Amino acid sequence: MKLLVPVKRVIDYNVKVRVKADQSGVDLANVKMSMNPFDEIAVEAAVRLKETGKAREVVAVSIGPAQAAETLRTALAMGADRGILVKTDQAVEPLAVARILKALVEAEKPDFVITGKQAIDDDANQVGQMLAALLGWPQGTFAHSLELADGTARIAREIDGGLQTVAVKLPAVMTTDLRLNEPRYASLPNIMKAKKKPIDQKTPEELGVDIAPRFKVLKVSEPPKRGGGIKVESVGELLDKLKADGVLA
Repeated sequence: MKLLVPVKRVIDYNVKVRVKADQSGVDLANVKMSMNPFDEIAVEAAVRLKETGKAREVVAVSIGPAQAAETLRTALAMGADRGILVKTDQAVEPLAVARILKALVEAEKPDFVITGKQAIDDDANQVGQMLAALLGWPQGTFAHSLELADGTARIAREIDGGLQTVAVKLPAVMTTDLRLNEPRYASLPNIMKAKKKPIDQKTPEELGVDIAPRFKVLKVSEPPKRGGGIKVESVGELLDKLKADGVLA
């Protein structure tokens, strides 16, 4: 079985995000970038399937600038076999990402696509679902656990009320949630080996995908600063204050 794992280069989750002075976007200058945490979980899930003999090849894919090759190297160091970089310096919206991945799926013919449920930069939570719809494949989103047997993926999904288990026939798309696994740290020997693993380069134009933006960001602003609290003398005064502020009806 071949696995395809999309990974995204995002601002590291430990970095405090800063808005540009002109409010046109987020400041990326001299900011540490890393692999999207949900995608790390997806890579770990794919590598574990390979280690248990249920998969023969793990292909990592990233869409972005030349620096996204570093993100692919991280996936290769974790255990992916090869990488594909779809190089573009333009911001790519979720629908365009899904269309690029669809083109790669048609070329690579994987049996299973495993991706993070969302990226921590835009929090769109759309690519996995859009890709499944474009391919006409079944999907299991927000995966909490995974079992593969007889060409079927049994996926426990995290939902508001707890867990829901679905069974989907392969080929299929799965998006990973936080509790699926604990991603490994790449060891130094594996980091060195990753430097020799192949990374193919493509462009959206070569794949026949139009990545022209469909919407325009008008302004990005910091959240309002939290104001100070006040003290009240009694529960009755507290209730009156909450009613006056519209918190209580």
